[in-house]
Amino acid sequence: MNKFSSRRDFLAASAGVAGAAALPWAASPAWAQEAKWPAKVIRIVVPFPAGSITDTMARMLANGMAKSLGQPVIIDNKGGANGSIGVAEVARAAADGYTLLATNSSSITVNPLIYRNSPYKASSLVPITVVLDAPFILNVNPDWAKSNAINSVQDLIAYARRKPSQLTYGSAGAGNLAHLGFAMLSNSANIQTTHVPYKAASQASMAVMAGEVNSSFDTLASVPQIQSGKLKALAVTSNDRLPQMPDVPTMAQAGFPDINVKFWLGLLAPAGTPAAIVEELYAHAKMAMAVPAAHAALSAQGVVVMQSPQYFANRIATEVKQLAEVVKREKISLD
Repeated sequence: MNKFSSRRDFLAASAGVAGAAALPWAASPAWAQEAKWPAKVIRIVVPFPAGSITDTMARMLANGMAKSLGQPVIIDNKGGANGSIGVAEVARAAADGYTLLATNSSSITVNPLIYRNSPYKASSLVPITVVLDAPFILNVNPDWAKSNAINSVQDLIAYARRKPSQLTYGSAGAGNLAHLGFAMLSNSANIQTTHVPYKAASQASMAVMAGEVNSSFDTLASVPQIQSGKLKALAVTSNDRLPQMPDVPTMAQAGFPDINVKFWLGLLAPAGTPAAIVEELYAHAKMAMAVPAAHAALSAQGVVVMQSPQYFANRIATEVKQLAEVVKREKISLD
Protein backbone atom coordinates (compact mmCIF):
# COMPACT_ATOMS: atom_id res chain seq x y z
CA MET A 1 0.00 0.00 0.00
CA ASN A 2 1.21 3.53 -0.81
CA LYS A 3 1.73 5.81 2.14
CA PHE A 4 1.72 9.61 2.04
CA SER A 5 3.54 11.66 4.65
CA SER A 6 1.06 14.48 4.39
CA ARG A 7 -2.28 15.54 2.91
CA ARG A 8 -0.29 17.74 0.49
CA ASP A 9 1.61 14.69 -0.87
CA PHE A 10 -1.66 12.78 -1.33
CA LEU A 11 -3.27 15.63 -3.28
CA ALA A 12 -0.19 16.03 -5.50
CA ALA A 13 -0.17 12.34 -6.34
CA SER A 14 -3.89 12.39 -7.09
CA ALA A 15 -3.47 15.36 -9.40
CA GLY A 16 -0.70 13.54 -11.24
CA VAL A 17 -2.94 10.55 -11.88
CA ALA A 18 -5.76 12.78 -13.11
CA GLY A 19 -3.39 14.64 -15.41
CA ALA A 20 -2.05 11.44 -16.90
CA ALA A 21 -5.58 10.23 -17.61
CA ALA A 22 -6.23 13.42 -19.57
CA LEU A 23 -3.23 12.93 -21.86
CA PRO A 24 -4.11 11.95 -25.48
CA TRP A 25 -2.26 8.65 -25.25
CA ALA A 26 -3.87 7.61 -22.00
CA ALA A 27 -6.13 4.56 -22.10
CA SER A 28 -9.83 5.30 -22.56
CA PRO A 29 -12.79 3.27 -23.86
CA ALA A 30 -12.91 5.30 -27.10
CA TRP A 31 -9.17 5.01 -27.67
CA ALA A 32 -9.17 1.30 -26.91
CA GLN A 33 -12.03 0.68 -29.32
CA GLU A 34 -10.29 2.57 -32.13
CA ALA A 35 -6.99 0.79 -31.47
CA LYS A 36 -8.43 -2.67 -32.06
CA TRP A 37 -10.26 -1.89 -35.32
CA PRO A 38 -11.81 -3.93 -36.77
CA ALA A 39 -13.72 -5.28 -33.79
CA LYS A 40 -16.95 -6.26 -35.57
CA VAL A 41 -18.58 -7.07 -38.90
CA ILE A 42 -17.70 -4.83 -41.86
CA ARG A 43 -20.48 -4.14 -44.36
CA ILE A 44 -19.83 -3.39 -48.04
CA VAL A 45 -22.83 -1.72 -49.68
CA VAL A 46 -23.23 -2.46 -53.40
CA PRO A 47 -25.68 -0.02 -55.04
CA PHE A 48 -26.46 -2.48 -57.83
CA PRO A 49 -28.16 -5.90 -58.01
CA ALA A 50 -26.54 -9.20 -57.14
CA GLY A 51 -24.81 -10.70 -60.15
CA SER A 52 -23.62 -7.37 -61.58
CA ILE A 53 -19.91 -6.86 -62.24
CA THR A 54 -19.79 -4.45 -59.27
CA ASP A 55 -21.35 -7.11 -57.06
CA THR A 56 -18.83 -9.69 -58.29
CA MET A 57 -15.95 -7.36 -57.45
CA ALA A 58 -17.37 -6.64 -54.00
CA ARG A 59 -17.70 -10.34 -53.18
CA MET A 60 -14.10 -10.98 -54.24
CA LEU A 61 -12.99 -8.19 -51.92
CA ALA A 62 -15.19 -9.42 -49.07
CA ASN A 63 -13.90 -12.98 -49.26
CA GLY A 64 -10.26 -11.97 -49.15
CA MET A 65 -10.56 -9.13 -46.65
CA ALA A 66 -12.53 -11.25 -44.17
CA LYS A 67 -9.64 -13.69 -44.03
CA SER A 68 -6.89 -11.11 -43.57
CA LEU A 69 -8.83 -8.79 -41.22
CA GLY A 70 -10.16 -11.59 -39.04
CA GLN A 71 -13.71 -10.23 -39.09
CA PRO A 72 -16.74 -11.07 -41.26
CA VAL A 73 -17.20 -8.83 -44.30
CA ILE A 74 -20.74 -8.95 -45.67
CA ILE A 75 -22.32 -7.65 -48.88
CA ASP A 76 -25.49 -5.54 -48.76
CA ASN A 77 -27.10 -4.89 -52.18
CA LYS A 78 -28.98 -1.58 -52.20
CA GLY A 79 -29.90 -1.00 -55.85
CA GLY A 80 -31.93 1.80 -57.40
CA ALA A 81 -31.69 5.25 -59.01
CA ASN A 82 -28.56 4.39 -60.99
CA GLY A 83 -26.70 3.59 -57.79
CA SER A 84 -27.69 6.73 -55.92
CA ILE A 85 -29.69 4.98 -53.20
CA GLY A 86 -26.83 2.79 -52.01
CA VAL A 87 -24.21 5.53 -52.34
CA ALA A 88 -26.33 7.95 -50.31
CA GLU A 89 -26.69 5.39 -47.53
CA VAL A 90 -22.92 5.02 -47.22
CA ALA A 91 -22.42 8.79 -47.41
CA ARG A 92 -24.68 9.12 -44.33
CA ALA A 93 -23.06 6.26 -42.41
CA ALA A 94 -20.66 6.62 -39.48
CA ALA A 95 -17.08 7.24 -40.63
CA ASP A 96 -15.67 4.39 -38.54
CA GLY A 97 -14.48 1.90 -41.16
CA TYR A 98 -17.40 -0.50 -40.71
CA THR A 99 -19.52 0.67 -43.66
CA LEU A 100 -17.89 0.69 -47.10
CA LEU A 101 -19.06 1.24 -50.66
CA ALA A 102 -18.23 -0.84 -53.74
CA THR A 103 -19.46 1.02 -56.80
CA ASN A 104 -18.79 2.22 -60.33
CA SER A 105 -17.54 5.53 -61.65
CA SER A 106 -20.91 6.84 -62.87
CA SER A 107 -22.45 6.75 -59.39
CA ILE A 108 -19.66 8.95 -58.00
CA THR A 109 -18.53 11.26 -60.81
CA VAL A 110 -21.76 11.63 -62.82
CA ASN A 111 -24.86 11.21 -60.64
CA PRO A 112 -24.19 14.25 -58.40
CA LEU A 113 -23.77 16.34 -61.56
CA ILE A 114 -26.95 15.31 -63.38
CA TYR A 115 -29.50 14.77 -60.58
CA ARG A 116 -31.03 18.04 -59.41
CA ASN A 117 -31.52 16.83 -55.84
CA SER A 118 -28.62 14.42 -55.45
CA PRO A 119 -28.33 13.45 -51.75
CA TYR A 120 -24.53 13.33 -51.96
CA LYS A 121 -21.48 14.69 -53.75
CA ALA A 122 -18.22 13.02 -54.72
CA SER A 123 -16.70 14.71 -51.66
CA SER A 124 -19.19 12.87 -49.42
CA LEU A 125 -16.94 9.83 -49.69
CA VAL A 126 -13.27 9.10 -49.21
CA PRO A 127 -11.59 6.93 -51.87
CA ILE A 128 -9.84 3.72 -50.83
CA THR A 129 -8.81 2.13 -54.13
CA VAL A 130 -9.66 1.79 -57.80
CA VAL A 131 -10.02 -1.97 -58.22
CA LEU A 132 -10.89 -2.32 -61.90
CA ASP A 133 -10.07 0.03 -64.75
CA ALA A 134 -11.76 -0.42 -68.12
CA PRO A 135 -11.74 1.58 -71.35
CA PHE A 136 -14.65 2.10 -73.70
CA ILE A 137 -14.67 0.81 -77.26
CA LEU A 138 -16.14 2.94 -80.04
CA ASN A 139 -18.24 0.40 -81.95
CA VAL A 140 -20.35 0.69 -85.09
CA ASN A 141 -22.74 -1.61 -86.91
CA PRO A 142 -20.56 -3.54 -89.42
CA ASP A 143 -23.12 -3.61 -92.26
CA TRP A 144 -23.83 0.10 -91.92
CA ALA A 145 -20.09 0.81 -91.76
CA LYS A 146 -19.48 -1.22 -94.93
CA SER A 147 -22.23 0.52 -96.90
CA ASN A 148 -20.90 3.93 -95.85
CA ALA A 149 -17.16 3.14 -96.16
CA ILE A 150 -16.50 3.76 -92.48
CA ASN A 151 -13.28 2.10 -91.34
CA SER A 152 -11.90 4.65 -88.88
CA VAL A 153 -12.92 7.38 -86.46
CA GLN A 154 -12.07 9.95 -89.11
CA ASP A 155 -14.43 8.23 -91.53
CA LEU A 156 -17.16 8.37 -88.87
CA ILE A 157 -16.57 12.08 -88.36
CA ALA A 158 -16.63 12.71 -92.11
CA TYR A 159 -19.98 10.91 -92.38
CA ALA A 160 -21.44 13.03 -89.58
CA ARG A 161 -20.26 16.22 -91.29
CA ARG A 162 -21.86 15.16 -94.56
CA LYS A 163 -25.12 14.23 -92.84
CA PRO A 164 -25.70 16.40 -89.75
CA SER A 165 -27.67 14.71 -86.96
CA GLN A 166 -28.03 11.47 -88.95
CA LEU A 167 -25.25 9.69 -87.02
CA THR A 168 -27.09 7.95 -84.17
CA TYR A 169 -25.55 6.46 -81.04
CA GLY A 170 -26.93 4.50 -78.12
CA SER A 171 -26.11 4.48 -74.41
CA ALA A 172 -27.50 3.18 -71.13
CA GLY A 173 -29.34 6.45 -70.54
CA ALA A 174 -28.98 10.21 -70.34
CA GLY A 175 -25.88 11.14 -68.37
CA ASN A 176 -24.38 7.66 -68.66
CA LEU A 177 -20.62 7.71 -69.19
CA ALA A 178 -21.05 6.27 -72.70
CA HIS A 179 -23.44 9.14 -73.48
CA LEU A 180 -21.03 11.73 -72.12
CA GLY A 181 -18.10 10.16 -74.00
CA PHE A 182 -19.91 10.43 -77.34
CA ALA A 183 -21.04 13.97 -76.50
CA MET A 184 -17.38 14.84 -75.87
CA LEU A 185 -16.44 13.36 -79.25
CA SER A 186 -19.23 15.25 -81.00
CA ASN A 187 -18.12 18.53 -79.44
CA SER A 188 -14.43 17.91 -80.11
CA ALA A 189 -15.08 17.08 -83.77
CA ASN A 190 -17.72 19.83 -84.12
CA ILE A 191 -20.37 17.45 -85.44
CA GLN A 192 -24.09 17.02 -84.78
CA THR A 193 -25.16 13.56 -83.63
CA THR A 194 -28.35 12.03 -82.24
CA HIS A 195 -28.41 10.27 -78.88
CA VAL A 196 -30.77 7.32 -78.37
CA PRO A 197 -30.99 6.29 -74.68
CA TYR A 198 -31.68 2.72 -73.58
CA LYS A 199 -32.24 1.21 -70.13
CA ALA A 200 -28.96 -0.71 -70.01
CA ALA A 201 -25.58 -0.84 -71.73
CA SER A 202 -26.34 -4.33 -73.01
CA GLN A 203 -29.49 -3.04 -74.73
CA ALA A 204 -27.55 -0.22 -76.39
CA SER A 205 -24.95 -2.70 -77.63
CA MET A 206 -27.67 -4.98 -79.01
CA ALA A 207 -29.24 -1.98 -80.74
CA VAL A 208 -25.98 -1.33 -82.59
CA MET A 209 -25.78 -4.98 -83.63
CA ALA A 210 -29.41 -4.89 -84.82
CA GLY A 211 -28.89 -1.66 -86.76
CA GLU A 212 -31.31 0.38 -84.66
CA VAL A 213 -28.50 2.88 -84.06
CA ASN A 214 -25.21 3.35 -85.86
CA SER A 215 -22.73 3.47 -83.02
CA SER A 216 -21.99 3.44 -79.29
CA PHE A 217 -19.22 3.54 -76.73
CA ASP A 218 -19.27 0.03 -75.30
CA THR A 219 -17.41 -1.83 -72.55
CA LEU A 220 -15.00 -4.74 -72.89
CA ALA A 221 -18.03 -7.03 -72.66
CA SER A 222 -18.46 -6.34 -76.38
CA VAL A 223 -15.09 -7.89 -77.35
CA PRO A 224 -16.60 -11.32 -78.22
CA GLN A 225 -19.15 -9.64 -80.51
CA ILE A 226 -16.37 -7.65 -82.17
CA GLN A 227 -14.30 -10.78 -82.69
CA SER A 228 -17.30 -12.60 -84.18
CA GLY A 229 -18.03 -9.76 -86.60
CA LYS A 230 -21.31 -8.63 -85.02
CA LEU A 231 -19.74 -5.27 -84.14
CA LYS A 232 -16.94 -3.26 -85.73
CA ALA A 233 -14.49 -1.50 -83.40
CA LEU A 234 -13.02 1.82 -84.53
CA ALA A 235 -11.00 2.84 -81.43
CA VAL A 236 -10.53 2.35 -77.69
CA THR A 237 -10.27 4.99 -74.95
CA SER A 238 -7.35 3.28 -73.19
CA ASN A 239 -3.81 4.67 -73.20
CA ASP A 240 -2.57 1.62 -75.09
CA ARG A 241 -4.09 -0.77 -77.60
CA LEU A 242 -5.90 -3.74 -76.14
CA PRO A 243 -4.15 -7.13 -76.30
CA GLN A 244 -7.44 -8.68 -77.45
CA MET A 245 -7.63 -6.27 -80.42
CA PRO A 246 -4.11 -5.12 -81.34
CA ASP A 247 -5.24 -3.74 -84.71
CA VAL A 248 -7.73 -1.29 -83.14
CA PRO A 249 -6.12 2.11 -82.44
CA THR A 250 -6.56 4.23 -79.33
CA MET A 251 -8.63 7.41 -79.52
CA ALA A 252 -5.37 9.36 -79.24
CA GLN A 253 -3.94 7.51 -82.22
CA ALA A 254 -7.19 8.20 -84.07
CA GLY A 255 -6.67 11.93 -83.55
CA PHE A 256 -8.73 12.54 -80.40
CA PRO A 257 -6.43 12.39 -77.33
CA ASP A 258 -8.96 14.21 -75.14
CA ILE A 259 -11.55 11.44 -75.51
CA ASN A 260 -10.12 9.35 -72.68
CA VAL A 261 -13.26 8.44 -70.74
CA LYS A 262 -12.79 5.21 -68.78
CA PHE A 263 -15.01 3.12 -66.57
CA TRP A 264 -13.81 2.10 -63.11
CA LEU A 265 -14.99 0.07 -60.17
CA GLY A 266 -13.72 1.06 -56.76
CA LEU A 267 -13.97 0.87 -52.98
CA LEU A 268 -14.83 3.94 -50.90
CA ALA A 269 -15.86 4.92 -47.36
CA PRO A 270 -17.79 7.79 -45.76
CA ALA A 271 -15.93 11.10 -45.71
CA GLY A 272 -14.10 11.56 -42.43
CA THR A 273 -13.01 7.94 -42.08
CA PRO A 274 -9.59 8.05 -40.34
CA ALA A 275 -6.65 7.97 -42.74
CA ALA A 276 -5.08 5.07 -40.85
CA ILE A 277 -8.17 2.93 -41.39
CA VAL A 278 -8.34 3.93 -45.07
CA GLU A 279 -4.73 2.86 -45.57
CA GLU A 280 -5.32 -0.41 -43.76
CA LEU A 281 -8.39 -1.12 -45.87
CA TYR A 282 -6.34 -0.39 -48.99
CA ALA A 283 -3.64 -2.85 -47.88
CA HIS A 284 -6.16 -5.61 -47.20
CA ALA A 285 -8.04 -4.93 -50.45
CA LYS A 286 -4.77 -5.35 -52.37
CA MET A 287 -4.17 -8.67 -50.65
CA ALA A 288 -7.70 -9.81 -51.51
CA MET A 289 -7.29 -8.99 -55.19
CA ALA A 290 -3.84 -10.56 -55.43
CA VAL A 291 -5.55 -13.97 -55.51
CA PRO A 292 -5.51 -15.35 -59.10
CA ALA A 293 -9.19 -16.34 -58.92
CA ALA A 294 -10.15 -12.72 -58.22
CA HIS A 295 -8.22 -11.53 -61.27
CA ALA A 296 -9.82 -14.20 -63.41
CA ALA A 297 -13.33 -13.23 -62.32
CA LEU A 298 -12.85 -9.62 -63.41
CA SER A 299 -10.42 -9.88 -66.33
CA ALA A 300 -13.15 -9.97 -68.98
CA GLN A 301 -14.32 -6.53 -67.86
CA GLY A 302 -11.02 -4.69 -67.49
CA VAL A 303 -7.68 -4.59 -65.70
CA VAL A 304 -7.25 -5.03 -61.93
CA VAL A 305 -5.13 -2.00 -60.93
CA MET A 306 -5.54 -1.39 -57.15
CA GLN A 307 -4.62 2.29 -57.33
CA SER A 308 -3.82 4.08 -54.06
CA PRO A 309 -6.23 6.30 -52.08
CA GLN A 310 -4.38 9.47 -53.10
CA TYR A 311 -4.28 8.48 -56.77
CA PHE A 312 -7.97 7.62 -56.61
CA ALA A 313 -8.83 10.96 -55.00
CA ASN A 314 -6.93 12.88 -57.69
CA ARG A 315 -8.57 10.83 -60.41
CA ILE A 316 -12.08 11.52 -59.10
CA ALA A 317 -11.36 15.26 -58.89
CA THR A 318 -10.07 15.32 -62.47
CA GLU A 319 -13.01 13.32 -63.83
CA VAL A 320 -15.62 15.40 -62.00
CA LYS A 321 -14.15 18.59 -63.48
CA GLN A 322 -14.02 17.10 -66.99
CA LEU A 323 -17.53 15.65 -66.89
CA ALA A 324 -19.07 18.75 -65.28
CA GLU A 325 -18.12 20.72 -68.39
CA VAL A 326 -19.86 18.17 -70.63
CA VAL A 327 -22.99 18.02 -68.46
CA LYS A 328 -23.25 21.82 -68.43
CA ARG A 329 -22.67 22.12 -72.18
CA GLU A 330 -25.21 19.38 -73.00
CA LYS A 331 -27.68 20.74 -70.42
CA ILE A 332 -28.23 17.30 -68.89
CA SER A 333 -30.45 17.37 -65.80
CA LEU A 334 -32.58 14.65 -64.22
CA ASP A 335 -35.09 14.61 -61.36
